Amino acid sequence: MAQLEGYYFSAALSCTFLVSCLLFSAFSRALREPYMDEVFHLPQAQRFCEGRFAPAQWDPMITTLPGLYLVSVGVVKPASWIFGWSEHVVCSIGMLRFVNLLFSVGNFYLLYLLFRKVQPRSKAASSMQRILSTLALAVFPTLYFFNFLYYTEAGSIFFTLFAYLMCLYGNHKTSALLGFGGFMFRQTNIIWTVFCAGHVIAQKLTEAWKTELQKKKEERLPSVKGPFPEFRKILRFLLGYCMSFKNLSMLFLLTWPYILLVLAFCAFVAVNGGIVIGDRSNHEACLHFPQLFYFCSFTLLFSFPHLLSLTKIKTFLCLVWKRRIQFLVITLISIFLVWKFTYTHKYLLADNRHYTFYVWKRVFQRHGIVKYLLVPGYIFAGWSIADSLKSKSVFWNLMFFVCLFTSTVPQKLLEFRYFILPYVIYRVNIPLPPTSRLICELSCYALVNFLTFYIFLNKTFHWPDSQDIQRFMW
Repeated sequence: MAQLEGYYFSAALSCTFLVSCLLFSAFSRALREPYMDEVFHLPQAQRFCEGRFAPAQWDPMITTLPGLYLVSVGVVKPASWIFGWSEHVVCSIGMLRFVNLLFSVGNFYLLYLLFRKVQPRSKAASSMQRILSTLALAVFPTLYFFNFLYYTEAGSIFFTLFAYLMCLYGNHKTSALLGFGGFMFRQTNIIWTVFCAGHVIAQKLTEAWKTELQKKKEERLPSVKGPFPEFRKILRFLLGYCMSFKNLSMLFLLTWPYILLVLAFCAFVAVNGGIVIGDRSNHEACLHFPQLFYFCSFTLLFSFPHLLSLTKIKTFLCLVWKRRIQFLVITLISIFLVWKFTYTHKYLLADNRHYTFYVWKRVFQRHGIVKYLLVPGYIFAGWSIADSLKSKSVFWNLMFFVCLFTSTVPQKLLEFRYFILPYVIYRVNIPLPPTSRLICELSCYALVNFLTFYIFLNKTFHWPDSQDIQRFMW
């Protein structure tokens, strides 16, 4: 069975890479010049490729650290020595874009290893489910599209997933080092390095919590009374756990590599004067709470075969009726957050090349009341996501949602790319869905990808004040 799974995996990876190479060829023919953010990334990488590393050579419009450019040089430069290619060839737009295609292969393999590690292997059908899940996430539309452009997404995902995998295997020094690699691609990836440390802490807390519950069961201690008894029990347990020097020292010994990395990040922020380098005027942090609602909607849309069903809707409505006071309070708080903390970035309104422009214009700007009418949908999406993670411990969920909050809420710009990493981590950790749902998910992703690439390559347009060809994209 294991050998057969290996054949299936090899076939899935080979077919995906072949299709990706064909698409890459189509991209290269249609897109011979830098497009969108490539206007900043490609020239900077080419300067690095030519050995010009001086600070004066840095483009001040770039807001991320030079991880992508350094890795690219490390990949393409040896090609000039091995094959005797000229610098013009190895530092060309096509070669630099191809680096992300190599990252996509690494991501495919990492996703497969993560599914093997995270998901139980007891079921007979789990081999096919793991491979279909890997294939679906590898061609996840928002991520897959950016494998063909010189953006930081593919490399950022690669290093962060690799760090998470090493964390799951208990190699925390390696995990922290890979987390530094992810940080060099995008500064906000430090949050998911903290998540790796949080995973370790959640594991130890879960073990101690189970021991505590067993002890109480044996001693037949009276249950905690009053409102929110479960919450009160967990809070009391956490306070008791943190009061123990032995527990804290054990957690420190397990997580010190991550703590060092976080301290280095804090030093970077202090020296740099903020998390963003380069152009800070368009990347200001704020409390944009509706970003959580947008992420929940995004996740519900792309995971609808697993999260959306008549049974789930019926269960949700019954729960709402049963706990109507609680849901009324949640609804009122959500409406308040939408009312007071909705921000509209100028890029969202000005750039009609992104799908988010049309989502905002045709949904949110249709009428002022629309953003409030969507609140029940947000609550259902949030409940559905939380329900799908109920197999995880309460402490793991706490770590995940804190990291999700930290990675999305400070972002002023609504950008689907910001949701890729938390979505992938979420999707890896839900129980393996039935094969029929995975096939449905994969088919939908394939259809969305086909439409996305067709529109990008064929449905071009011009701005009135520019002769440059413009294209629609995520």
